[in-house]
Amino acid sequence: METPKISGGKKASKKPIRVKTVFTTPFPLNWSPLPQNDMHFILTTLKDKLISLGLEKKEVKVFRPWRKRKRGPDTSSTDMDTNKMADSPKGGWTDVTIRRQLALGINEVTKALERNQLKLVLVCKSVKPKHMTSHLIALSASRGVPACQVPRLSESMAEPLGLKSVLALGFRNRAGSNKAEAFADAVEAIIPKVPSLDVPWLQSTSPGIKLQHNDTTKKKDEQKAGQKRKLEPFQVKKIVAKKGKIKRKRKNMQAK
Repeated sequence: METPKISGGKKASKKPIRVKTVFTTPFPLNWSPLPQNDMHFILTTLKDKLISLGLEKKEVKVFRPWRKRKRGPDTSSTDMDTNKMADSPKGGWTDVTIRRQLALGINEVTKALERNQLKLVLVCKSVKPKHMTSHLIALSASRGVPACQVPRLSESMAEPLGLKSVLALGFRNRAGSNKAEAFADAVEAIIPKVPSLDVPWLQSTSPGIKLQHNDTTKKKDEQKAGQKRKLEPFQVKKIVAKKGKIKRKRKNMQAK
């Protein structure tokens, strides 16, 4: 009787099992609800501001005529094509300086939050799945940046910007730069309407104040410990000799 062959052989048994480590938390992270009146106010102010600034991404599609390849070089046709490409309008943002003051998309907002470059974050409520934007709650709370989830953000902001969708929108903090901030008045009007974030493991949304408090408490504890050491003098209760020294003394006494 022949033994049945195992499919795959030794190579199949040696394949390592891939394991993905995932950090899970028992605390649920949810965006704070935004009142309907505040939602309309935020959307209208942003839309009016974008229309007044005229910020838009223009995409121009250039149609190239299909032609057959020729064996010999034809300089006349190449010159005509280059002239057409030069005359055709170029696509892109209408104002690059204003565009740099915004962070568009989840990835760009996440990177800007990690570098402490934002002063306001707005997230669309229609994002699916929801965990795509849940990490922004803890990030913005730890940086002390006001953030909220706004319904119909993508629908109202995508059209004036000339984009297909706007899932996350961040406003950069350009306090140190000499350039004027285009969205300063709009951000100042929106921030009071933004509800506070609820993160269970963070006591306060301002990390700087928390660190200062910890530093002051540590200094006070160190001062108290130093005072106690100074007040309590060092007292010697009993001197105990080592075992090796005792044995040497006994040997010396016996030799004498």
